[in-house]
Amino acid sequence: MEEVINRGDLHVKVVRQSSLRPGGNMKSTLSGRSTPNNSPTFRRLHSSRTPRREGRSVGGSVQWFRSNRLVYWLLLITLWAYLGFYVQSRWAHGDNKEEFLGFGGKTRSGIPDTEQNTRQDLLANDSSMAVNNGTNKIQIEEHRRIGVVLAKSGNKVSSKHNKVSSSRKRSKRAGRRLRSKARRKQKTTIEAGSNDVEVQEPDIPQKNTSYGFLVGPFGSSEDRVLEWSPEKRTGTCDRKGNFARLVWSRKFVLIFHELSMTGAPLSMMELATEFLSCGATVSAVVLSKKGGLMPELARRGIKVLEDRADLSFKTAMKADLVIAGSAVCASWIDQYIAHFPAGGSQIAWWIMENRREYFDRSKIVLDRVKMLVFLSESQTKQWLSWCEEEKVKLRSPPAIVQLSINDELAFVAGIPCSLNTPSSSPEKMLEKGRLLRDSVRKEMGLTDNDVLVMSLSSINAGKGQLLLLESAQLLIEKEPLQKIRTAVVMDGDRSTLAAKHHIRALLQESRDTDKFSDSQSSKSSISSNEPNKKGSQLSRLLNRRRKRRKVLSNLEGAQEQHLKVLIGSVGSKSNKVLYVKEMLRYVSEHSNLSKSVIWTPATTRVASLYSAADIYVINSQGLGETFGRVTIEAMAFGLPVLGTDAGGTKEIVEHNVTGLLHPVGRPGTHILAQNLQYLLKNPFLRQQMGMKGRKKVERMYLKRHLYKKFVEVLYKCMRVK
Repeated sequence: MEEVINRGDLHVKVVRQSSLRPGGNMKSTLSGRSTPNNSPTFRRLHSSRTPRREGRSVGGSVQWFRSNRLVYWLLLITLWAYLGFYVQSRWAHGDNKEEFLGFGGKTRSGIPDTEQNTRQDLLANDSSMAVNNGTNKIQIEEHRRIGVVLAKSGNKVSSKHNKVSSSRKRSKRAGRRLRSKARRKQKTTIEAGSNDVEVQEPDIPQKNTSYGFLVGPFGSSEDRVLEWSPEKRTGTCDRKGNFARLVWSRKFVLIFHELSMTGAPLSMMELATEFLSCGATVSAVVLSKKGGLMPELARRGIKVLEDRADLSFKTAMKADLVIAGSAVCASWIDQYIAHFPAGGSQIAWWIMENRREYFDRSKIVLDRVKMLVFLSESQTKQWLSWCEEEKVKLRSPPAIVQLSINDELAFVAGIPCSLNTPSSSPEKMLEKGRLLRDSVRKEMGLTDNDVLVMSLSSINAGKGQLLLLESAQLLIEKEPLQKIRTAVVMDGDRSTLAAKHHIRALLQESRDTDKFSDSQSSKSSISSNEPNKKGSQLSRLLNRRRKRRKVLSNLEGAQEQHLKVLIGSVGSKSNKVLYVKEMLRYVSEHSNLSKSVIWTPATTRVASLYSAADIYVINSQGLGETFGRVTIEAMAFGLPVLGTDAGGTKEIVEHNVTGLLHPVGRPGTHILAQNLQYLLKNPFLRQQMGMKGRKKVERMYLKRHLYKKFVEVLYKCMRVK
């Protein structure tokens, strides 16, 4: 293509060769003639910047990019996969999925989760509670304030979450937002959500004049005052004892029926801790994980098997001994023996219940295990009578292993144990215990004139908390003593009152003292030649008179003391909702009683509660308490115990010595009221009973007594090498 350009007198002819032809090039010249490809031509100074060179440089970079674009694609895929895995991991393991996906902690009802979690709920932790349908579950956080959210089951919210998640993955901006929000942790988990979220209204707030006050737990106060916590404990095994020599390098499997903070799971947890401390290998099988002991098991290094079937059976077959800690374990034992017929010969069944329904549940395998272990003589007699009635023949005679207080409580109570050091001797712990008492009572709002009566157990009809409130109501309303006596006589359950025994004993002591005084005065004129003997007798006489004067002065000076009732454990999985509602209704109907009622949540840190209390009440109904571990714990802290005259309680509490007993049922309410009134007016007697109870614990219910009896069970059940 030729083009003529006129520039003044100079005519320039430019020959352009189309770049579309293969091998063609583009050249310009000022001489007016075209230049062949191979002929020399005029080249400008900056020849490197010709279009040809520029085309070559651009084409080379593109060609390099095309040859190495696989690297870019791999890098892009890697980043994309990393982002996808990160989002998926945060979704699968995050504690707050709604907030992670950008909902800002809002539920479908529009109520913030943080606001829901601060609400108080006394009825939250009953396993049998159903809300609208039977699939609803309750989760509770062990915290000073107890919050509960109940939700129905469904899948709409989850599908919405998936859509939002997939849409947000397409944007880098949304990804950064997800990563920033994923760092937040929500304190309480919410059981699976659906269309509607239903919130359980609070039944006992932190402060409410209708129901009383919610206080505790006081674990931080214990750590601050005592300068010690259970987390600091180390191995406490007595290496020279028979128990340590017997369990060293052995394998044990312990069956927990649940993980609630009640007697059986706590006892099994401490048994597993002692096994580990003495060099044994322990595996735990948990049939129901309701309760709050799972973190404590992890802290103590107790391995929990996730599988309750095949894996647990194989582990049990390799163990030296299997110890089941409740009658509820009958289903697991039955399946294990069906899987391994010879497995019954390696099972020791530590039964801690004493009701007929538990016997009916476990009678099918009672005769197939190696040995049964009970907690008290009354429980043993009851189960043997049921076995005789149902014609169940046991493989061997049962053993009795009574519970004990653990080293942590003994340490805080000032009783010598394995945790004592020169800097924390029993004497120093007694002084710190008094400081702890003052600190906790101050937090509760109690004064020196308040007498704190405590009942610490799961809240259900079998524990008799409602009857305790009725007894307290009789005192708070200041019912005449004669009216209470008349009601007791009409019931006819007991011919004499406990207070009559005390008054009679006090008067008898006074008469003996007077007789002794008269005899000494008459003998003084005859036997004047025995001054030493007379002096000693006179000193005993003066001591008795001082003691009597002190008792009478305490009876007169304690009139102004006020009754306070502390009831636990709020939040326990063993609480019965209907029973709790009945208690709350009763308290709300009596305004004077509500001012004297204090509630405390479920916790394993109970030393502060025992330190702050003055009287302990174990009001178990029916056949009574199987043993009552809380009874010996209260006695270890020097508390007099008011208990029912049934079950293992009457084997622990000596009437008029370490406490007072009353009958079960409605008749016992009036006698319990009079026993409370008597101890309320007599602090000296409370102190004396508490001291005697403490000595009995040191004599019979320490850890060394428990494991001394357990050695006999292990010798009979294990094949000793």
